[in-house]
Amino acid sequence: MKKLSDIGTIKEILTKYGFSFSKSLGQNFLVNPSVCPKMAEMGGAEKGVGVIEIGPGIGVLTYELAKRANKVVAIELDKRLIPVLNETLEEFDNVKIINADVLKTDLHKLIEEEFQGLDVIVCANLPYYITSPVIMKLLEEKLPIKSITVMVQKEAADRLCADLGTRQTGAVTVAVNYYAKAEMLFKVSSGSFMPQPKVDSAVIKLDVYSKPAVETYSEEMLFKVIKAAFAQRRKTLLNTLSNSMQYSKSDISEVLNNAKISQNARAEQLKLEDFAAIANELSKLEK
Repeated sequence: MKKLSDIGTIKEILTKYGFSFSKSLGQNFLVNPSVCPKMAEMGGAEKGVGVIEIGPGIGVLTYELAKRANKVVAIELDKRLIPVLNETLEEFDNVKIINADVLKTDLHKLIEEEFQGLDVIVCANLPYYITSPVIMKLLEEKLPIKSITVMVQKEAADRLCADLGTRQTGAVTVAVNYYAKAEMLFKVSSGSFMPQPKVDSAVIKLDVYSKPAVETYSEEMLFKVIKAAFAQRRKTLLNTLSNSMQYSKSDISEVLNNAKISQNARAEQLKLEDFAAIANELSKLEK
């Protein structure tokens, strides 16, 4: 097969199928030949493994995954790319292309039907506009997956992999840390794509825990607290939690005291255990 990362090859294939890039779908195809092999290797694509890929594009990463893993199921939203993928991946009998929206796909069912007896990982070059929704779906649904290796916008990677208790921390950082250990693998320059985006990217890996990082009375309450705490991140927890969660300041003050957290603390200063302590104290108030 011709090199799928070669610009000339990409243009030839896309012209053949009358394909034009969609800005609304965040389509940027990789043309740096070193990125996908590295991503597949570091992501854990190997014998005994099944891979879910999201947004395969013309199949550059899919090709590298299929060479290494037992099976790849690639979920592509854009139906115009299905015939393209059927051609670029025709040499593989271990690849299945599904034309679907991953956010509406029953991934538990997919894994059960497609990956019997295999360890399952996710490896994907995610469109920027669905990065957080896809990552949170993969984690919140508690899928039987070992890891999630994704290429995302550099800024999003920095936030997802930030150390808790630092200024780069956001609500999604805390949520991800509840489910997985996040690691920055390597950066990818904007010139590695066609068309070239305005920002650089990075590949991150989330090693999914077998059970959440902290115990809590109510996951629902924990995530309410995390969301509320970062809703007005410049304000103290006393103010932002009372404003966002409809509790009185006296109630929140008591909760913070019981959780051994300063009244003047801000969301970005807390560890995951602190959020869990607040959530547990609020759960007591609900009883």
